[in-house]
Amino acid sequence: QVQLVESGGGLVQAGGSLRLSCAASGRTFSSYAMGWFRQAPGKEREFVAAVSRTGIRTDYADSVKGRFTISRDNAKNTVYLQMNNLKPEDTAVYYCASRVGYSGYDESREYEYWGQGTQVTVSS
Repeated sequence: QVQLVESGGGLVQAGGSLRLSCAASGRTFSSYAMGWFRQAPGKEREFVAAVSRTGIRTDYADSVKGRFTISRDNAKNTVYLQMNNLKPEDTAVYYCASRVGYSGYDESREYEYWGQGTQVTVSS
């Protein structure tokens, strides 16, 4: 029932910044934990960041820790991924996903709903 739509991707220079948004449908957005995953060309999908229902807890992959920030605005049914100091290895399609619960936040199989993805390309 939940539909997710990502936006904000694009082509940026290494060292630059980008903010991704994920808009969710429905009236129960605050019931779901949210996550960001990415899939680079020729690579498998990997965990990027997750945020709990209330936004109190956040978790990050080691590769993005200190550079990326996940946040949510439940009043706007939107989750964000602020990406700073981007590197060429960040190039990937980024996906927003939602789930109930939080255990296993870094496992894609635990997420029930997924967006269509948005392309992020970082030039070297």
